[in-house]
Amino acid sequence: MTASWEKTEKNLGVLEVEVSVERVEAALDKAFQKVVKKANVPGFRKGKVPRSIFEARFGVESLYNDAIDILLPEAYSEAVEEAGIFPVDRPEIDIDQFGKGQTMKFKAKVTVKPEVKLGDYKGVEVPVSEVDVTDAEIAEELERLQTRYAELIVVDEEAAANGDTVSIDFDGYVGDEAFEGGKAENYALELGSGSFIPGFEEQVVGMSTGDSKDVNVTFPETYHAAELAGKEAVFKVKLHEIKRKQLPELDDEFAKDVSEFDTLDEYKTDLKTQIADRKKRENDAARENAVVEAVAAKAEVEIPEAMIEGEVENMMRDFDNRLRQQGMNLEMYTSFSGQTVEDLRTQMKSDAEKRVLNNLVLEAIAKEENISASEEDIEKELQTMADMYKRSIDEIRSILGANGSLSSLNDEITLRKTIEFLLENSKEIAASAE
Repeated sequence: MTASWEKTEKNLGVLEVEVSVERVEAALDKAFQKVVKKANVPGFRKGKVPRSIFEARFGVESLYNDAIDILLPEAYSEAVEEAGIFPVDRPEIDIDQFGKGQTMKFKAKVTVKPEVKLGDYKGVEVPVSEVDVTDAEIAEELERLQTRYAELIVVDEEAAANGDTVSIDFDGYVGDEAFEGGKAENYALELGSGSFIPGFEEQVVGMSTGDSKDVNVTFPETYHAAELAGKEAVFKVKLHEIKRKQLPELDDEFAKDVSEFDTLDEYKTDLKTQIADRKKRENDAARENAVVEAVAAKAEVEIPEAMIEGEVENMMRDFDNRLRQQGMNLEMYTSFSGQTVEDLRTQMKSDAEKRVLNNLVLEAIAKEENISASEEDIEKELQTMADMYKRSIDEIRSILGANGSLSSLNDEITLRKTIEFLLENSKEIAASAE
């Protein structure tokens, strides 16, 4: 096989490939073995038709599409490796020649990973914040814990307020017609959560147990259900019950309930340490982001749209996985939020482009500085994973190898070492007060 690569634009080029006659014949043989199993020829059982009779009846050309499907993927992969290019999108392929007794010739129009022109990446100024824990931050953390451990107490004599959880029936109409998904009974709704259509929860505030009310709303123009977008609607609402959060007292008993400490003072001391550790991790992450974005801003690179769209797909997949961990999915989220999947993709595009840029720049710096993951680095990472999942290193290695993640692990370690290199070669300055 021969392959030649020629760039036609910055990130585009044409890969011309010629595959030997012997490999074409082998692909035709495999194609015949596949299609003969289904061929109906009088006098022969399926799968037992001789090749010569099959070709005489159906023509050798009937094997071409299957043979191309067999040969093209492996030939393209080999050509990419031979040319030393890194495709970032599906190629546009034109078959110029394919037939019995012939070589296979094809051209592939390929979008490749862009070249990065690095700016100055050493001596970048990085803001550093002091880790200081205030009494107000400790009080805020305790208040958050109080809310988490609060009990819901039924309120009979007072009107519903923001923060209350109400049990309601509702039945929605546009004009005189009920619409799908607009009806529920004994639905638990936390007022002020923003989980319903804008304007709905605000009108339930002030209702009392047993009250009925028409709640008038207008669906957002971007509502996921096109037939409701921008429409005025009325929900007939009946309130059955109001529950209000009753916060526990901040005392030694509370400390015993939420921690391993016997007194509130001991727990506050531990909280201060936890908050300090968290702020240090946040500061470290902020320093890493700052140094990467600073060097990325100095680089010149033209990012193919395909790479950005690919990163958006990754972000959407991650978002859907996080929703599923919370007992939701993408369809439910769009239903509650009034956003479409396309809205979410548009919102993510800017971050996706930034991620792609940062990764490209880090890869270029790693190459420039000969930074890579050593065997010792990989072993250390595998040991950390083995300890975390209580498995042996060999098991972890086997699992990662089976799903193709070992190379990704190598890349992650290399990027991490590159960021460490940038931080070591940066200039720390005091962060400005907000």
